[in-house]
Amino acid sequence: MHETLKQQALAKVPEVTLGFWIIKIAATTLGETGGDSITMTLDWGYLAGTVLFAGLLIVLVVAQILAKRFHPLLYWATIVASTTFGTTMADFADRSLGIGYTGGSSLLLICLIAVLALWYWSEGTISVNTVSTPKVEAFYWAAITFSQTLGTALGDWIADTGGLGYEGGALVFAVALLVVAALYFYTNVSRVLLFWIAFILTRPLGATVGDFLDKPVTNGGLALSRPLASAVITVFIIACLAILPQRAGQHPGPSTQPHAR
Repeated sequence: MHETLKQQALAKVPEVTLGFWIIKIAATTLGETGGDSITMTLDWGYLAGTVLFAGLLIVLVVAQILAKRFHPLLYWATIVASTTFGTTMADFADRSLGIGYTGGSSLLLICLIAVLALWYWSEGTISVNTVSTPKVEAFYWAAITFSQTLGTALGDWIADTGGLGYEGGALVFAVALLVVAALYFYTNVSRVLLFWIAFILTRPLGATVGDFLDKPVTNGGLALSRPLASAVITVFIIACLAILPQRAGQHPGPSTQPHAR
């Protein structure tokens, strides 16, 4: 019990609850609308937008690593920065570099697997329960960033290349998340594996919802103002942080007790 409390005190990541996933999906939606606001509405372009959000992400990750304890606003600001960078980076790779959604998704999947493999090779685990040292935090935020970028590319791939549109894409990823939830509650599948799958899948869900809000009606969207949509989602996230409990704690890991089948 003492060791568990000590680990929780050292942890700089929030406890995984329903509130965690609600804020995570909202943050990914904000990443989509916010990134598009800069690159499209303000016409900065994908490269300039990527550079801007990469700089912001680096500053916030450094601040997160230097922090002595868990700060909800800092943590979620870093998540939003990673998902916004993921939006612009994926769009830059898919469109400006001309490698397409399939090529972009494949490249990002390889990068994510490489980061997780290096993390496992270094620490013997990729459980985020161990995120309490600068080195592990660096692995954590690298994996988070690649998973966010991969999720953006997957969302675009399913919605555009797959021909399902934004509503269809959102439905696909919502169903996939329900499957992951069922595996969590009714099987003994690795909680670490399920966490990372869910973390990746919430990104394209948020991306497709964001696209649905701001894309033209002719493309299957609602054609809402991107800055306005971003402002509304930001207010929603801040309200969630004020209302929903935000404390450092354990993520699902190997120590989780098996659930009844």
